[in-house]
Amino acid sequence: MIKQSVIENVLEAALSTGGDFSEVFIEDKFVNELTLQSGKIEQSISGRDFGIGIRIFSGLQSIYTYTNDFSEEGLLAAAKRAALAIKGGTTGTIQPLKKEIITPIHNIIILPNSVEHARKATIMRQANDIARNYDERINQVKVRYLDEEQHVLIANSEGKFVEDTRIHSRLAIQATASEGKEMQTGFYGPGAHAGFEFIENLNLEHYAGEAARIAVTMLHADECPSGKFPVIIDNEFGGVIFHEACGHGLEATAVAKNNSVFANRIGEKVAPEIVTYIDDGTLPNEWGSLNIDDEGEKTRKNILIENGILKGYLIDKFNARRMKAEPTGSSRRQSYRFNPTSRMTNTYIAPGSSTPEEIIASTEYGIYAKYMGGGQVNPSTGDYNFAVMEAYIVKDGKIDRPVRGATLIGNGARTLQLVDRVGNNLAHGAGMCGSISGSLPVNVGQPMIRVSEITVGGTKGE
Repeated sequence: MIKQSVIENVLEAALSTGGDFSEVFIEDKFVNELTLQSGKIEQSISGRDFGIGIRIFSGLQSIYTYTNDFSEEGLLAAAKRAALAIKGGTTGTIQPLKKEIITPIHNIIILPNSVEHARKATIMRQANDIARNYDERINQVKVRYLDEEQHVLIANSEGKFVEDTRIHSRLAIQATASEGKEMQTGFYGPGAHAGFEFIENLNLEHYAGEAARIAVTMLHADECPSGKFPVIIDNEFGGVIFHEACGHGLEATAVAKNNSVFANRIGEKVAPEIVTYIDDGTLPNEWGSLNIDDEGEKTRKNILIENGILKGYLIDKFNARRMKAEPTGSSRRQSYRFNPTSRMTNTYIAPGSSTPEEIIASTEYGIYAKYMGGGQVNPSTGDYNFAVMEAYIVKDGKIDRPVRGATLIGNGARTLQLVDRVGNNLAHGAGMCGSISGSLPVNVGQPMIRVSEITVGGTKGE
Protein backbone atom coordinates (compact mmCIF):
# COMPACT_ATOMS: atom_id res chain seq x y z
CA MET A 1 0.00 0.00 0.00
CA ILE A 2 2.92 2.31 0.88
CA LYS A 3 6.60 1.36 0.60
CA GLN A 4 8.10 -0.11 3.75
CA SER A 5 11.02 2.32 3.62
CA VAL A 6 8.56 5.24 3.67
CA ILE A 7 6.72 3.76 6.66
CA GLU A 8 10.01 3.37 8.54
CA ASN A 9 10.86 7.02 7.88
CA VAL A 10 7.43 8.13 9.13
CA LEU A 11 7.76 6.07 12.32
CA GLU A 12 11.17 7.62 12.96
CA ALA A 13 9.93 11.15 12.30
CA ALA A 14 7.08 10.61 14.76
CA LEU A 15 9.63 9.93 17.52
CA SER A 16 11.85 12.89 16.67
CA THR A 17 10.81 15.01 19.69
CA GLY A 18 10.87 12.39 22.43
CA GLY A 19 8.07 9.89 21.86
CA ASP A 20 8.73 6.31 22.95
CA PHE A 21 6.30 4.55 20.57
CA SER A 22 4.96 5.32 17.11
CA GLU A 23 2.43 3.61 14.87
CA VAL A 24 1.09 3.91 11.35
CA PHE A 25 -2.37 2.66 10.37
CA ILE A 26 -3.11 2.60 6.63
CA GLU A 27 -6.63 1.93 5.39
CA ASP A 28 -8.13 1.42 1.94
CA LYS A 29 -11.89 0.76 2.13
CA PHE A 30 -14.59 0.10 -0.47
CA VAL A 31 -18.25 0.43 0.53
CA ASN A 32 -21.50 -0.38 -1.26
CA GLU A 33 -24.92 0.52 0.11
CA LEU A 34 -28.31 -0.03 -1.52
CA THR A 35 -31.70 0.89 -0.08
CA LEU A 36 -35.00 -0.49 -1.38
CA GLN A 37 -38.26 1.15 -0.41
CA SER A 38 -41.73 0.88 -1.92
CA GLY A 39 -40.42 -1.97 -4.05
CA LYS A 40 -37.80 0.21 -5.75
CA ILE A 41 -34.10 0.90 -5.27
CA GLU A 42 -34.24 4.40 -3.80
CA GLN A 43 -30.54 4.82 -3.08
CA SER A 44 -27.31 3.30 -4.33
CA ILE A 45 -24.01 4.52 -2.92
CA SER A 46 -20.56 3.19 -3.71
CA GLY A 47 -17.35 4.73 -2.46
CA ARG A 48 -13.70 4.34 -1.63
CA ASP A 49 -11.90 5.87 1.32
CA PHE A 50 -8.12 5.89 1.73
CA GLY A 51 -6.15 7.41 4.57
CA ILE A 52 -3.35 7.06 7.09
CA GLY A 53 -3.44 7.46 10.88
CA ILE A 54 -0.27 8.24 12.84
CA ARG A 55 -0.07 7.70 16.59
CA ILE A 56 2.65 8.56 19.12
CA PHE A 57 3.03 7.60 22.79
CA SER A 58 5.20 9.30 25.35
CA GLY A 59 4.60 7.60 28.68
CA LEU A 60 0.90 8.15 29.37
CA GLN A 61 0.52 10.81 26.71
CA SER A 62 -1.00 9.83 23.36
CA ILE A 63 -1.05 11.94 20.19
CA TYR A 64 -3.07 11.02 17.10
CA THR A 65 -3.36 12.55 13.67
CA TYR A 66 -4.48 11.41 10.23
CA THR A 67 -4.07 12.46 6.63
CA ASN A 68 -5.20 11.62 3.09
CA ASP A 69 -1.85 12.76 1.67
CA PHE A 70 0.07 9.54 1.09
CA SER A 71 3.15 11.12 -0.49
CA GLU A 72 6.31 10.65 1.56
CA GLU A 73 6.61 14.39 2.04
CA GLY A 74 3.01 14.67 3.24
CA LEU A 75 3.33 11.76 5.64
CA LEU A 76 6.59 13.04 7.11
CA ALA A 77 5.07 16.48 7.58
CA ALA A 78 2.05 15.00 9.38
CA ALA A 79 4.28 12.88 11.65
CA LYS A 80 6.47 15.85 12.54
CA ARG A 81 3.45 18.07 13.29
CA ALA A 82 2.08 15.46 15.65
CA ALA A 83 5.49 15.02 17.26
CA LEU A 84 5.57 18.71 18.19
CA ALA A 85 3.00 17.93 20.90
CA ILE A 86 5.58 15.69 22.61
CA LYS A 87 8.11 17.52 24.75
CA GLY A 88 10.83 16.29 27.04
CA GLY A 89 10.26 12.58 26.68
CA THR A 90 12.85 9.87 26.21
CA THR A 91 13.09 9.17 22.49
CA GLY A 92 12.31 5.58 21.61
CA THR A 93 14.16 3.46 19.08
CA ILE A 94 12.85 1.98 15.85
CA GLN A 95 13.02 -1.79 15.61
CA PRO A 96 13.44 -3.30 12.12
CA LEU A 97 10.05 -3.96 10.57
CA LYS A 98 9.38 -7.66 10.14
CA LYS A 99 6.34 -8.62 8.08
CA GLU A 100 3.99 -10.93 9.97
CA ILE A 101 2.01 -13.46 7.96
CA ILE A 102 -1.42 -14.12 9.42
CA THR A 103 -3.64 -17.09 8.68
CA PRO A 104 -7.15 -15.81 7.91
CA ILE A 105 -9.88 -17.39 10.02
CA HIS A 106 -12.69 -16.27 7.70
CA ASN A 107 -13.49 -18.16 4.51
CA ILE A 108 -14.42 -15.56 1.89
CA ILE A 109 -15.85 -17.11 -1.28
CA ILE A 110 -17.37 -14.23 -3.28
CA LEU A 111 -15.87 -10.74 -2.99
CA PRO A 112 -18.88 -8.37 -2.84
CA ASN A 113 -17.12 -5.85 -5.09
CA SER A 114 -17.12 -8.45 -7.86
CA VAL A 115 -20.93 -8.73 -7.78
CA GLU A 116 -23.02 -6.41 -9.93
CA HIS A 117 -25.68 -4.28 -8.23
CA ALA A 118 -28.48 -6.00 -10.14
CA ARG A 119 -27.68 -9.31 -8.45
CA LYS A 120 -27.77 -7.65 -5.03
CA ALA A 121 -31.02 -5.85 -5.87
CA THR A 122 -32.67 -9.14 -6.86
CA ILE A 123 -32.19 -10.53 -3.35
CA MET A 124 -33.45 -7.28 -1.82
CA ARG A 125 -36.64 -7.52 -3.89
CA GLN A 126 -37.11 -11.12 -2.81
CA ALA A 127 -36.91 -10.06 0.84
CA ASN A 128 -39.33 -7.22 0.13
CA ASP A 129 -41.86 -9.56 -1.51
CA ILE A 130 -41.68 -12.11 1.31
CA ALA A 131 -42.34 -9.46 3.95
CA ARG A 132 -45.13 -7.80 1.96
CA ASN A 133 -46.87 -11.08 1.22
CA TYR A 134 -46.82 -12.16 4.86
CA ASP A 135 -50.00 -10.25 5.66
CA GLU A 136 -52.18 -7.68 3.93
CA ARG A 137 -51.55 -5.31 6.84
CA ILE A 138 -47.88 -4.95 5.89
CA ASN A 139 -47.95 -1.63 4.09
CA GLN A 140 -44.28 -0.68 3.99
CA VAL A 141 -41.01 -2.60 3.69
CA LYS A 142 -37.51 -1.15 3.70
CA VAL A 143 -34.52 -3.33 2.80
CA ARG A 144 -30.96 -2.08 3.20
CA TYR A 145 -27.95 -3.89 1.76
CA LEU A 146 -24.37 -3.17 2.88
CA ASP A 147 -20.97 -4.59 2.01
CA GLU A 148 -17.49 -3.37 2.97
CA GLU A 149 -14.06 -4.45 1.84
CA GLN A 150 -11.37 -2.98 4.10
CA HIS A 151 -7.63 -3.41 3.57
CA VAL A 152 -5.39 -2.35 6.46
CA LEU A 153 -1.66 -2.17 7.07
CA ILE A 154 -0.39 -1.65 10.61
CA ALA A 155 3.24 -0.92 11.47
CA ASN A 156 4.86 0.36 14.65
CA SER A 157 8.22 1.23 16.15
CA GLU A 158 8.38 -2.13 17.94
CA GLY A 159 8.81 -3.88 14.58
CA LYS A 160 5.17 -4.76 13.94
CA PHE A 161 4.32 -4.93 10.23
CA VAL A 162 1.10 -6.72 9.31
CA GLU A 163 -1.66 -6.50 6.70
CA ASP A 164 -5.24 -7.74 6.71
CA THR A 165 -8.39 -7.69 4.61
CA ARG A 166 -11.83 -7.55 6.24
CA ILE A 167 -15.06 -8.28 4.35
CA HIS A 168 -18.47 -7.50 5.86
CA SER A 169 -21.91 -8.17 4.37
CA ARG A 170 -25.32 -7.35 5.83
CA LEU A 171 -29.00 -7.27 4.88
CA ALA A 172 -31.38 -5.29 7.11
CA ILE A 173 -35.14 -5.72 6.72
CA GLN A 174 -37.74 -3.45 8.29
CA ALA A 175 -41.46 -4.12 7.91
CA THR A 176 -44.30 -1.86 9.00
CA ALA A 177 -47.86 -3.04 9.64
CA SER A 178 -50.82 -0.73 10.00
CA GLU A 179 -54.55 -1.03 10.54
CA GLY A 180 -56.72 1.96 11.23
CA LYS A 181 -54.72 4.29 13.46
CA GLU A 182 -52.43 1.53 14.72
CA MET A 183 -48.89 1.09 13.34
CA GLN A 184 -46.06 -1.24 14.42
CA THR A 185 -42.61 -2.07 13.05
CA GLY A 186 -40.51 -5.23 12.97
CA PHE A 187 -36.82 -5.52 12.14
CA TYR A 188 -34.18 -8.15 11.43
CA GLY A 189 -30.61 -7.42 10.28
CA PRO A 190 -28.35 -10.46 9.80
CA GLY A 191 -24.69 -9.76 9.04
CA ALA A 192 -21.37 -11.60 8.84
CA HIS A 193 -17.64 -11.22 8.30
CA ALA A 194 -18.17 -12.94 4.98
CA GLY A 195 -18.57 -12.37 1.28
CA PHE A 196 -21.64 -12.19 -0.93
CA GLU A 197 -22.17 -15.91 -0.42
CA PHE A 198 -23.58 -15.01 3.02
CA ILE A 199 -26.26 -12.84 1.41
CA GLU A 200 -27.11 -15.44 -1.25
CA ASN A 201 -27.44 -18.19 1.35
CA LEU A 202 -29.65 -16.24 3.77
CA ASN A 203 -32.96 -17.84 4.67
CA LEU A 204 -35.04 -14.90 3.48
CA GLU A 205 -38.28 -16.65 4.38
CA HIS A 206 -37.11 -16.61 8.00
CA TYR A 207 -35.59 -13.12 8.26
CA ALA A 208 -38.11 -11.20 6.13
CA GLY A 209 -40.94 -13.29 7.53
CA GLU A 210 -39.88 -12.57 11.11
CA ALA A 211 -39.66 -8.82 10.49
CA ALA A 212 -43.22 -8.90 9.12
CA ARG A 213 -44.51 -11.24 11.84
CA ILE A 214 -43.21 -8.99 14.62
CA ALA A 215 -44.95 -5.96 13.12
CA VAL A 216 -48.27 -7.79 12.68
CA THR A 217 -48.12 -9.46 16.11
CA MET A 218 -47.55 -6.16 17.90
CA LEU A 219 -50.22 -4.35 15.91
CA HIS A 220 -53.04 -5.15 18.33
CA ALA A 221 -51.05 -6.36 21.34
CA ASP A 222 -52.23 -5.35 24.79
CA GLU A 223 -50.50 -2.54 26.64
CA CYS A 224 -47.64 -3.82 28.78
CA PRO A 225 -48.10 -3.69 32.56
CA SER A 226 -45.55 -1.76 34.60
CA GLY A 227 -43.86 -2.96 37.74
CA LYS A 228 -41.09 -5.28 38.89
CA PHE A 229 -41.26 -8.74 37.32
CA PRO A 230 -39.17 -11.75 36.45
CA VAL A 231 -38.08 -11.19 32.84
CA ILE A 232 -37.15 -13.89 30.35
CA ILE A 233 -34.88 -12.51 27.64
CA ASP A 234 -34.60 -14.64 24.53
CA ASN A 235 -31.37 -15.62 22.83
CA GLU A 236 -29.48 -13.88 20.01
CA PHE A 237 -29.96 -10.08 20.04
CA GLY A 238 -31.30 -10.30 23.59
CA GLY A 239 -27.63 -10.07 24.55
CA VAL A 240 -27.68 -6.35 23.74
CA ILE A 241 -28.57 -5.51 27.35
CA PHE A 242 -25.40 -7.05 28.74
CA HIS A 243 -23.34 -5.73 25.83
CA GLU A 244 -24.37 -2.20 26.72
CA ALA A 245 -24.79 -2.37 30.48
CA CYS A 246 -21.85 -4.67 31.30
CA GLY A 247 -19.65 -5.07 28.23
CA HIS A 248 -18.72 -1.40 27.99
CA GLY A 249 -17.88 -1.43 31.69
CA LEU A 250 -15.33 -4.18 31.02
CA GLU A 251 -13.48 -2.19 28.34
CA ALA A 252 -10.20 -0.62 29.44
CA THR A 253 -11.46 2.68 28.01
CA ALA A 254 -13.56 2.94 31.18
CA VAL A 255 -11.67 0.63 33.56
CA ALA A 256 -8.28 2.36 33.22
CA LYS A 257 -9.81 5.63 34.43
CA ASN A 258 -11.86 3.97 37.18
CA ASN A 259 -15.02 5.01 35.34
CA SER A 260 -16.52 1.54 35.61
CA VAL A 261 -18.33 -0.36 38.34
CA PHE A 262 -16.04 -3.29 37.47
CA ALA A 263 -12.74 -1.43 37.97
CA ASN A 264 -10.26 -3.02 40.42
CA ARG A 265 -12.52 -6.02 41.03
CA ILE A 266 -10.61 -8.90 39.41
CA GLY A 267 -11.29 -12.07 41.38
CA GLU A 268 -14.55 -10.81 42.87
CA LYS A 269 -17.90 -12.52 42.43
CA VAL A 270 -19.95 -10.20 40.22
CA ALA A 271 -22.58 -12.68 38.99
CA PRO A 272 -24.14 -16.05 39.87
CA GLU A 273 -22.06 -19.16 39.15
CA ILE A 274 -24.24 -19.96 36.13
CA VAL A 275 -22.97 -16.84 34.32
CA THR A 276 -19.85 -16.91 32.15
CA TYR A 277 -19.34 -13.85 29.94
CA ILE A 278 -16.99 -14.01 26.96
CA ASP A 279 -15.69 -11.74 24.21
CA ASP A 280 -14.33 -13.80 21.31
CA GLY A 281 -12.99 -12.14 18.17
CA THR A 282 -11.91 -15.46 16.65
CA LEU A 283 -15.31 -16.96 15.78
CA PRO A 284 -15.12 -17.77 12.05
CA ASN A 285 -17.18 -15.47 9.83
CA GLU A 286 -19.06 -13.86 12.70
CA TRP A 287 -20.03 -10.21 12.21
CA GLY A 288 -17.79 -8.92 15.03
CA SER A 289 -14.76 -11.12 14.32
CA LEU A 290 -11.32 -10.02 13.07
CA ASN A 291 -8.09 -11.77 12.19
CA ILE A 292 -6.19 -8.99 13.94
CA ASP A 293 -7.31 -5.95 15.88
CA ASP A 294 -6.56 -2.39 14.77
CA GLU A 295 -3.18 -2.40 16.52
CA GLY A 296 -2.12 -5.55 14.66
CA GLU A 297 -2.62 -7.93 17.60
CA LYS A 298 -4.28 -11.27 16.92
CA THR A 299 -7.80 -11.42 18.27
CA ARG A 300 -8.51 -13.99 20.94
CA LYS A 301 -11.12 -15.50 23.21
CA ASN A 302 -11.22 -13.33 26.33
CA ILE A 303 -13.10 -14.80 29.27
CA LEU A 304 -14.30 -11.75 31.19
CA ILE A 305 -16.50 -13.42 33.82
CA GLU A 306 -16.13 -17.13 34.56
CA ASN A 307 -18.71 -18.90 36.73
CA GLY A 308 -19.61 -15.53 38.23
CA ILE A 309 -16.01 -14.45 38.99
CA LEU A 310 -14.55 -11.39 37.23
CA LYS A 311 -11.49 -12.65 35.35
CA GLY A 312 -10.37 -9.86 33.04
CA TYR A 313 -10.95 -6.83 30.87
CA LEU A 314 -10.70 -5.87 27.20
CA ILE A 315 -7.43 -3.94 26.91
CA ASP A 316 -5.83 -1.89 24.14
CA LYS A 317 -2.17 -0.96 23.91
CA PHE A 318 -2.37 2.53 25.40
CA ASN A 319 -4.64 1.64 28.33
CA ALA A 320 -2.40 -1.36 28.99
CA ARG A 321 0.19 1.22 30.03
CA ARG A 322 -2.23 2.82 32.48
CA MET A 323 -3.24 -0.55 33.91
CA LYS A 324 0.23 -2.15 33.81
CA ALA A 325 -1.33 -5.04 31.92
CA GLU A 326 -1.03 -6.77 28.56
CA PRO A 327 -3.21 -5.95 25.52
CA THR A 328 -5.92 -8.51 24.76
CA GLY A 329 -6.33 -8.07 21.00
CA SER A 330 -9.30 -5.77 21.61
CA SER A 331 -8.28 -2.45 20.06
CA ARG A 332 -10.64 -1.22 17.35
CA ARG A 333 -11.52 1.88 15.34
CA GLN A 334 -14.10 2.75 12.71
CA SER A 335 -11.48 4.04 10.28
CA TYR A 336 -8.13 5.82 10.03
CA ARG A 337 -9.91 8.97 11.25
CA PHE A 338 -10.26 7.50 14.75
CA ASN A 339 -7.75 6.88 17.52
CA PRO A 340 -8.23 3.20 18.47
CA THR A 341 -9.26 2.00 21.90
CA SER A 342 -10.58 -1.14 23.62
CA ARG A 343 -13.85 -2.37 22.11
CA MET A 344 -15.94 -5.52 22.03
CA THR A 345 -16.08 -8.01 19.13
CA ASN A 346 -18.49 -10.93 19.69
CA THR A 347 -19.61 -10.70 23.31
CA TYR A 348 -21.95 -13.27 24.78
CA ILE A 349 -23.17 -15.20 27.80
CA ALA A 350 -22.04 -18.82 27.49
CA PRO A 351 -24.77 -21.48 27.30
CA GLY A 352 -26.07 -23.08 30.47
CA SER A 353 -28.00 -26.26 31.19
CA SER A 354 -31.65 -25.14 31.15
CA THR A 355 -33.85 -25.61 28.11
CA PRO A 356 -36.05 -22.71 26.96
CA GLU A 357 -39.09 -24.84 27.75
CA GLU A 358 -37.89 -25.35 31.33
CA ILE A 359 -37.24 -21.64 31.83
CA ILE A 360 -40.73 -20.68 30.66
CA ALA A 361 -42.44 -23.53 32.53
CA SER A 362 -40.78 -22.50 35.81
CA THR A 363 -42.01 -18.89 35.58
CA GLU A 364 -45.32 -18.33 37.33
CA TYR A 365 -45.73 -14.74 36.11
CA GLY A 366 -43.42 -12.40 34.23
CA ILE A 367 -42.46 -10.81 30.94
CA TYR A 368 -40.96 -12.64 27.98
CA ALA A 369 -38.81 -10.33 25.82
CA LYS A 370 -38.53 -12.18 22.52
CA TYR A 371 -36.85 -9.43 20.51
CA MET A 372 -35.05 -6.42 21.97
CA GLY A 373 -35.10 -2.96 20.44
CA GLY A 374 -32.88 0.06 21.02
CA GLY A 375 -31.82 1.51 24.34
CA GLN A 376 -29.58 3.81 26.32
CA VAL A 377 -26.97 3.19 28.99
CA ASN A 378 -24.76 5.31 31.21
CA PRO A 379 -21.38 3.54 30.83
CA SER A 380 -19.97 4.88 34.09
CA THR A 381 -22.86 3.56 36.21
CA GLY A 382 -24.34 0.80 34.04
CA ASP A 383 -27.85 2.25 34.39
CA TYR A 384 -29.90 1.36 31.32
CA ASN A 385 -33.30 1.43 29.68
CA PHE A 386 -34.18 -0.70 26.66
CA ALA A 387 -37.28 -0.94 24.54
CA VAL A 388 -38.62 -4.42 23.80
CA MET A 389 -39.65 -4.85 20.17
CA GLU A 390 -41.72 -7.99 20.84
CA ALA A 391 -42.89 -9.02 24.32
CA TYR A 392 -45.39 -11.37 25.95
CA ILE A 393 -46.90 -12.01 29.34
CA VAL A 394 -45.83 -15.32 30.88
CA LYS A 395 -48.55 -16.81 33.06
CA ASP A 396 -48.62 -20.14 34.89
CA GLY A 397 -45.55 -21.37 33.03
CA LYS A 398 -46.88 -20.59 29.57
CA ILE A 399 -46.44 -17.79 27.06
CA ASP A 400 -49.69 -15.84 27.15
CA ARG A 401 -50.75 -12.71 25.28
CA PRO A 402 -48.43 -10.30 23.41
CA VAL A 403 -47.86 -6.88 24.97
CA ARG A 404 -46.35 -3.70 23.57
CA GLY A 405 -44.73 -0.62 25.00
CA ALA A 406 -42.43 -2.60 27.30
CA THR A 407 -39.24 -0.95 28.51
CA LEU A 408 -36.65 -2.68 30.69
CA ILE A 409 -35.08 -0.34 33.26
CA GLY A 410 -32.22 -1.22 35.56
CA ASN A 411 -28.52 -1.35 36.35
CA GLY A 412 -26.24 -3.70 34.44
CA ALA A 413 -24.17 -4.90 37.38
CA ARG A 414 -27.30 -5.45 39.47
CA THR A 415 -29.16 -7.21 36.64
CA LEU A 416 -26.15 -9.47 36.12
CA GLN A 417 -26.40 -10.61 39.74
CA LEU A 418 -30.09 -11.43 39.34
CA VAL A 419 -29.70 -13.90 36.45
CA ASP A 420 -31.21 -17.12 37.84
CA ARG A 421 -31.58 -19.27 34.71
CA VAL A 422 -29.31 -19.66 31.67
CA GLY A 423 -30.51 -21.64 28.68
CA ASN A 424 -28.69 -23.97 26.31
CA ASN A 425 -29.62 -22.25 23.02
CA LEU A 426 -26.80 -19.77 22.44
CA ALA A 427 -27.19 -17.57 19.35
CA HIS A 428 -25.59 -14.34 18.12
CA GLY A 429 -27.13 -11.19 16.67
CA ALA A 430 -25.41 -8.58 14.49
CA GLY A 431 -25.41 -4.93 15.46
CA MET A 432 -23.43 -1.69 15.33
CA CYS A 433 -21.77 -0.30 18.45
CA GLY A 434 -20.86 3.36 18.83
CA SER A 435 -18.19 4.67 21.18
CA ILE A 436 -15.24 7.07 21.18
CA SER A 437 -13.45 5.20 18.37
CA GLY A 438 -16.49 5.24 16.10
CA SER A 439 -19.23 2.85 14.98
CA LEU A 440 -18.18 -0.80 14.66
CA PRO A 441 -19.74 -4.14 13.70
CA VAL A 442 -20.23 -6.25 16.82
CA ASN A 443 -22.13 -9.39 17.71
CA VAL A 444 -24.19 -9.59 20.87
CA GLY A 445 -25.30 -13.00 22.04
CA GLN A 446 -26.68 -15.22 24.71
CA PRO A 447 -28.92 -18.21 25.22
CA MET A 448 -32.35 -17.56 26.70
CA ILE A 449 -31.89 -16.25 30.25
CA ARG A 450 -34.16 -15.30 33.11
CA VAL A 451 -33.57 -12.37 35.44
CA SER A 452 -35.46 -12.74 38.70
CA GLU A 453 -36.50 -9.08 38.77
CA ILE A 454 -36.30 -6.13 36.40
CA THR A 455 -38.30 -2.93 36.53
CA VAL A 456 -40.59 -2.95 33.51
CA GLY A 457 -41.90 0.37 32.28
CA GLY A 458 -45.23 -0.15 30.57
CA THR A 459 -48.31 1.85 29.72
CA LYS A 460 -50.56 0.56 32.48
CA GLY A 461 -50.27 -0.62 36.07
CA GLU A 462 -50.68 -4.26 37.08
